[in-house]
Amino acid sequence: MLKAYKYRIYPNKNQEELITLHFGACRFVYNWALEQKIKTYQQNNKSISRFDLQRILVHEVKPSNEWLKKANSQALLVSLVNVESAFTKFFREKSGFPNFKSKKNPVQSYQIPQHYTVDFDRNVIKLPKLGEVEAVLHRRFEGEMKTATISRSNTGKFFVSILVDDGEEPPEKQEISESSTIGIDVGIKDFAVLSNGEKIENPKYLKNSLQRLKVLQKRVSRKQKGSKNRNKARHHLAKIHEIITSQRTNFQHQLSFRLISENQAIALETLNVKGMQKNHYLAQSISDAGWSSFITKLMYKAEWYGKIVLRIGTFEPSSKICNVCGYYNKELILEVREWQCPDCKTKHDRDINAAINIKKFSLQDQNLIVI
Repeated sequence: MLKAYKYRIYPNKNQEELITLHFGACRFVYNWALEQKIKTYQQNNKSISRFDLQRILVHEVKPSNEWLKKANSQALLVSLVNVESAFTKFFREKSGFPNFKSKKNPVQSYQIPQHYTVDFDRNVIKLPKLGEVEAVLHRRFEGEMKTATISRSNTGKFFVSILVDDGEEPPEKQEISESSTIGIDVGIKDFAVLSNGEKIENPKYLKNSLQRLKVLQKRVSRKQKGSKNRNKARHHLAKIHEIITSQRTNFQHQLSFRLISENQAIALETLNVKGMQKNHYLAQSISDAGWSSFITKLMYKAEWYGKIVLRIGTFEPSSKICNVCGYYNKELILEVREWQCPDCKTKHDRDINAAINIKKFSLQDQNLIVI
């Protein structure tokens, strides 16, 4: 299995300058390769291959740009691979045309495919062109090291993410039953409601920090553009956003691990999050909840531990159907949080009823999507 391990690194000033140079060099090569592919297709109606771009880069572009020689050559070649992958994804998955990279983006990164070492005893990572860099290696790993990604956050912190192949096969998925399956209905008021009746409160990290964010945003807007004071104010604002992101990520990791550990199968509803965010009254709350990232964590942890994720369709009326008798309440609106079934007289909590129905629908063969 492939797993990524992310560590904080502490480069010295010279190493920081070299890392910044690598960011610029890889960004330059990526944008150049993207431009060449666009021009070639417009002029010849054909695509230029990665190997042709590599030949032009080595024999024409690098000799005319001496500063590129200071960067690791393999890191530059990875940029060509990334351009090729972006186009392949665009044509196969229709995920959006590749964009040019901007140096104004506060989050920058570059990749190293090989020739780096990790010393857990000394808390040091040796990287090409940089030498030994101090790191906090809080987790050990065993296996074949693949690509290392060096990144800088919007608050100026440096990290390295190492992709490791541990050589193990994913555990076999066991048979599931109704008792070992749990349905989850995600929401805004309660982050998640389980089919066993448990409600997990939404921490609303962004909403709780809005007042402070508004103050810091005003300070940024009042500073002169390009001034050092504006950069300081932007840094303070970025730190608050980083704290919010870390809090949300930590909460989702703990919850997803608990749910995966306690159940053999997880039943979820397929949500069109981008479409839901077009509702301007709910867009901020939906973004604050982070449903997509939570579901992603559930899915890859299920793969790690041999569990199963079941998905039902986007348009299944999980909230409007009585889980006892199957009555369809087509008049139910979003504002109504509790309702009574007119047929069997059962009183329903809207969210718990939805979670139970998600579990029932997912276990039906015609609705079953196993991931």
